[in-house]
Amino acid sequence: MRLFPPHFACPALLQNIPRHTIVRSKIALFTAPARPFQPRRIYSDQSSIGAIDDDMGKDDKSKNFNLKVPKGTRDWTGEDAALRDRLFETVTTVFKRHGATTLDTPVFELKEILSGKYGEDSKLIYDLQDQGGELCSLRYDLTVPLARWLAMNPSVQSFKRYQIAKVYRRDQPAMTKGRMREFYQCDFDIAGAYDAMIPDAEVLKIVNDVFKALGWESYTIKMNHRKILDGMFKAAGVKEDLIRPISSAVDKLDKLPWAEVKQEMETKGLSADIADKIGEWVQRKGGDDIIEFLKSDPVLSQNEDVKKGIQDMELLFNYLDAFDARSHVSFDLSLARGLDYYTGLIYEVVTEGSASQGKGKQQEIGVGSVAAGGRYDGLVGMFSGKPIPCVGISFGIDRIISIIKARGESTQRAKDVDVFVMAFGGKGFTGMLTERMQVAQELWASDVKTEFSYKLKPKLPQQFKQAESAGVPLAVILGEEELKAGQVKIKVMGITDENNPEKDGVLVDRKDMVAEIRKRLPSANGV
Repeated sequence: MRLFPPHFACPALLQNIPRHTIVRSKIALFTAPARPFQPRRIYSDQSSIGAIDDDMGKDDKSKNFNLKVPKGTRDWTGEDAALRDRLFETVTTVFKRHGATTLDTPVFELKEILSGKYGEDSKLIYDLQDQGGELCSLRYDLTVPLARWLAMNPSVQSFKRYQIAKVYRRDQPAMTKGRMREFYQCDFDIAGAYDAMIPDAEVLKIVNDVFKALGWESYTIKMNHRKILDGMFKAAGVKEDLIRPISSAVDKLDKLPWAEVKQEMETKGLSADIADKIGEWVQRKGGDDIIEFLKSDPVLSQNEDVKKGIQDMELLFNYLDAFDARSHVSFDLSLARGLDYYTGLIYEVVTEGSASQGKGKQQEIGVGSVAAGGRYDGLVGMFSGKPIPCVGISFGIDRIISIIKARGESTQRAKDVDVFVMAFGGKGFTGMLTERMQVAQELWASDVKTEFSYKLKPKLPQQFKQAESAGVPLAVILGEEELKAGQVKIKVMGITDENNPEKDGVLVDRKDMVAEIRKRLPSANGV
């Protein structure tokens, strides 16, 4: 039996190696009998000592490795992934109904593209390490990349686009509330020079269509106008350089009491009397009555920005009435939206699950707004010098999922499979694998989503368990005698009523199998 690999026995190698190196090597070889023998090369310089020690410690280090996803991210699988995909399909159907085409942009952009577009939230941008001369950042939203694309393609002067993709924000995550560092946005935008407020009204109509498709009835579309908001600040005496910081403070009125918002405004350099004047105005919300208030106020009615905003809002309300999309709208003068690029109408969608204060489910969810957007007429011009007016909306799928799950409304199956093909038999049962494959092939060819067990001789209870755990609604059960007679049994899974004639399944002719399955699928799926 050889104790050392061949190179240890070579005197020419050993005579030039310091004695302590050889001793340490022997210790490493003889003091760990539980580990498999792994010969190591030894070099004639002192660096071999460190190389041996590093190699010896690799296995130990791997045992202590904390295997997890980064903070604020998650893996998607099972029911959550199925629910997410269903929401994507629902939203995409609405977007396409309104004539949108898709656009896909890189997950990271040049850092200078994103800089200076997000106000105080710019600190949340993920910057990437320089990898060869270009400073890049992960995209913060899908709006700025759209504006960059429009600026790069000047021949495109009008565009109705949708995009569903992940974005990244270095925020403090709250996973159960759908606030994450990596999350999905579903965006719809209309770019182009059109008559005032017509595209804006269609975007808000899309909000109604999406939530109607989701079966939501309780939600509010809060809206305001940047010109009205800025006009109020100017009329109150706010200096130009304080308008955006004060606007950011006012935007927190849905989360903080007025006293705390006022304190923040004073901290940012606003006097108490001006803050009080603003407080009298921005705490109002309603509908047509807000327009009448703005028109009748002796100070606000004289401001040119406020006048322009009122004209836009009057047009918008008329168009929303034409679209039958007014019932969920609230004209809220406190809504500000923190992003710097908004220039006109702004809006966000909240539901009872949006509140961070309150009792019961409100307190438990607290996801914030589930959709938001507005008009940004100057963003494209920041890149190209030739502005293209744009308006859009972004839906937060992760937050919508959090609310659906908190309400107990998530009934999505983990697998989108309609039929499980099974087989059973008595003594000498072969498993009928090829017969199951043939039936599955027939169903696949008829566009029926189908699975079967990959075992040669699966037991019937195991097959039922596999189908039930995946939430498959129908089973096609093959029996030797039934197949010889040209028949199969179709069973609706989960029937417990003893009086139901199909509790144990129903025999149908093989030639009628697909038609009989289609007949039962809607009720089996709960439709």
